[in-house]
Amino acid sequence: MVTVRLDRLARSIRDLLTLVDTIQAAGARIKALEDPWLDTTTPHGELILTIMGGMHEFERKLIRARCDEGIKRAKARGTVFGRKSVLDAGERRTIAERYAAGETMATLAREYKVGEATVWRALRAG
Repeated sequence: MVTVRLDRLARSIRDLLTLVDTIQAAGARIKALEDPWLDTTTPHGELILTIMGGMHEFERKLIRARCDEGIKRAKARGTVFGRKSVLDAGERRTIAERYAAGETMATLAREYKVGEATVWRALRAG
């Protein structure tokens, strides 16, 4: 099997080792185009694959932790994530009142030119 790089094969060391076992059980080996050290045709290549796979997973976890920390700091500063609502507070209130009066979500969605999911979210937020 030929791959471009190790990080294209799997997201965790467990997945990587399972994939390698499956490929080797089928009688194939792994080589990478951009990672010349990735070659499971030799015992050294298998060792390096395991070590580098662990390093890649460790690096991914560090990146995730830094991203989570940055998001937490941004939220503490008041940053709002996600798209802005298509409906303003008044429209959401009117939709809730009309829905309570018996109008269907489909009718409200057509009138406000939004999807039914948007109407549902407006009702949940209200």
